[in-house]
Amino acid sequence: MIKSYPFYVKAPIILLGIVILVFMLSVLQDVLVPLAFACLIGILLNPLTNFFQRKLPKVVSIFLSMLIALCGLILLIYFLSSQISHFFENLDGMKTKLQELVHHIQGWLQQQFGISTKKQAQMVNEAANSSKGMIGQTLTGFMGVLSVVFLIPVYVFLMLFYKTLILNFLYEVFSEENQKKVGEILGETKTAIQSYIVGLLIETCIVAVLNSAALLILGVENAILIGVIGAILNLLPYIGGIVAIALPILMVTLTKDGFTTQLLIIGAYAIIQFIDNNILVPRIVSSKVEINALISIVIVLLGAALWGISGMFLSIPFIAVLKIIFDRIDGLKPWGKLLGDTVPTQHMGQLKRFRKKKAVATS
Repeated sequence: MIKSYPFYVKAPIILLGIVILVFMLSVLQDVLVPLAFACLIGILLNPLTNFFQRKLPKVVSIFLSMLIALCGLILLIYFLSSQISHFFENLDGMKTKLQELVHHIQGWLQQQFGISTKKQAQMVNEAANSSKGMIGQTLTGFMGVLSVVFLIPVYVFLMLFYKTLILNFLYEVFSEENQKKVGEILGETKTAIQSYIVGLLIETCIVAVLNSAALLILGVENAILIGVIGAILNLLPYIGGIVAIALPILMVTLTKDGFTTQLLIIGAYAIIQFIDNNILVPRIVSSKVEINALISIVIVLLGAALWGISGMFLSIPFIAVLKIIFDRIDGLKPWGKLLGDTVPTQHMGQLKRFRKKKAVATS
């Protein structure tokens, strides 16, 4: 007989478990962040590795898959670096315009809200230090460089090499009656992550082309660089889109007079966002797991607080995997519904009252 504990006993235990889990995730960040990225990359490269493995040895197939991925990354870095070098050509003029803009904003804030220039500088410094802290969680330090250069490729290779061993462990660790359910969860997780990542890559390329074309037509300097960065930022739900619009507006403000172009940029990006949200995401990303907007925003912010920029990118695939697991376990199905994007027309209380009234009317 299974003993059921009251809520006031279970709640503190669950909260304590969550606190311990979050603490361990924070302490082991340098190990877990590259491991999480390696899992996503390994799942993405798995079909390519299986394709090569039909005619080539396993080790050679894994190396070929990783080499193709590395070549694509090098091409992207080369493209961005060439665009960044063009950005610095007009840097002096933008610095002068930026100083004038900051001076006008400081004067306006002091006149309208009574915030002194010294107080404004203090607020800016605090915000900058906070941003540096978040970026520093991801990009600075020896372990950060080591994870990108060494740990992630090694993790990816070993995961692909020991894929069968890991899968057998996951099957054997559960009882035989649950192995079918485990297989369904693993299969759906692999399919969901693969379709999610591949769809995002295609969506990002299309949005980058649309952004760059719109900015080129409007005569924005460094249009291609800003368009590509905006498309990459678009990977972050809701938050990235706001930053992506702010970048070209700031660039135009620093290089042109007036506000007509800024308004046109907002209009163009609004159209692109409409196309992205209503055409590209439903048809191209086509993920089997839909996460609602509220959970997406909260989980991205929690990921940023825990693991910085890396956490923001990892949060959505992580919550998608959780939803697949929740949907397959009877006791956790309500949590899966909470994460999902399906909104019921009536809540349970209304349904119960409706059924009660119907039963009374028929009797």
